[in-house]
Amino acid sequence: MRIAIDGPAGAGKSTVAKKLAQRLGLTYVDTGAMYRAVALAAIKAGISCEDEEDLARLVQTLKIEFGRSEDGETAVYLDGQEVSREIRTPDVSRCVSLVARVPVVRRYLTEKQRQLAAGSGVVMEGRDIGTVVLPDAEKKFFLTASVEERARRRFLETARDGYNVTLADQIKEIVRRDTFDTQRKVAPLTPAPDAVVIDTTEKSPDEVVEMILAQVQGG
Repeated sequence: MRIAIDGPAGAGKSTVAKKLAQRLGLTYVDTGAMYRAVALAAIKAGISCEDEEDLARLVQTLKIEFGRSEDGETAVYLDGQEVSREIRTPDVSRCVSLVARVPVVRRYLTEKQRQLAAGSGVVMEGRDIGTVVLPDAEKKFFLTASVEERARRRFLETARDGYNVTLADQIKEIVRRDTFDTQRKVAPLTPAPDAVVIDTTEKSPDEVVEMILAQVQGG
């Protein structure tokens, strides 16, 4: 079974998708981490996140892989080096939506994502899984939440990781990312016509997982 979970930043996709994959014994794939890895590589190489030509060349030279960290969590590797923490920095967060707008980057990573889904059952999360990457996925879900709640979640995550940010900054960043993601010309963020939309604003990750399991196991 292939399960697509889409939604904007801070909607809870990663937490829910991980838990769901564990419950169903499926492979978890975080496609956003792949775009973040490209953004990180661009920053390290001194490439502007708005330079489409250099980004298009860069992405085709990168080796992005998933593995397991020592604590059993999903780990992201960029050219053989684990970058699971580095790709979550505020600098990468500000860059990733710009990188994701580049058509060549999207085409290249979309093909990689389809290859990951071809080998086994997956729970794949991102922004265009149900609409572009796996339009024929057996189950599709679109998670959303209020801007304030999504910003609060990201604020807590970022502060926990030791970065000095404010809630107001996070609200601005969420609004900015929403604008980029929904208005880009290639694979804009939007629910698939046959996706089940779930508002996670006042729900815990476990409650959302149970709602999805009811849909998946109910046929």
